[in-house]
Amino acid sequence: MTSDAKTPDEYISQLPEDRKGPMSELRSTIRSHLPEGFEETMSYGMIGYVVPHKIYPDGYHCSPELPLPFMNIASQKNFVALYHMGVYANKDLLNWFTGEYPKHSSRKLDMGKSCIRFKKMDDIPMDLIGQLCEKMTVQDWIELYEKNIKKMS
Repeated sequence: MTSDAKTPDEYISQLPEDRKGPMSELRSTIRSHLPEGFEETMSYGMIGYVVPHKIYPDGYHCSPELPLPFMNIASQKNFVALYHMGVYANKDLLNWFTGEYPKHSSRKLDMGKSCIRFKKMDDIPMDLIGQLCEKMTVQDWIELYEKNIKKMS
């Protein structure tokens, strides 16, 4: 589910009551742990964290007018989703995350390539999400992105 909200605050305000708290806490966790340089915005109808054009003028290769995406959070129909492109693009980071997850949650990890799904709102491992956010700087992400994009070219 995507939103037509223009700001992250508006996005949160439009959520059902049972999602406002967990999404606000997740957003706060990300904002307090994400390295300097990433910018919060609305992206693809979700709350997004991007590398702005002032840092990476080339933007996203699929749509250069858009800033380079890094993370998104969204309240979907049956779960809260965290989309993290670094986990998708960096096998070491993926291995770290999947190894750490059981130390922070008794629930089975529900994960796609870049999407981590949380079905129980009271069991989102905020501490682990904070640690994940700290693992990759803007420069780390740009270098990894460019390395992977050049492989595709």
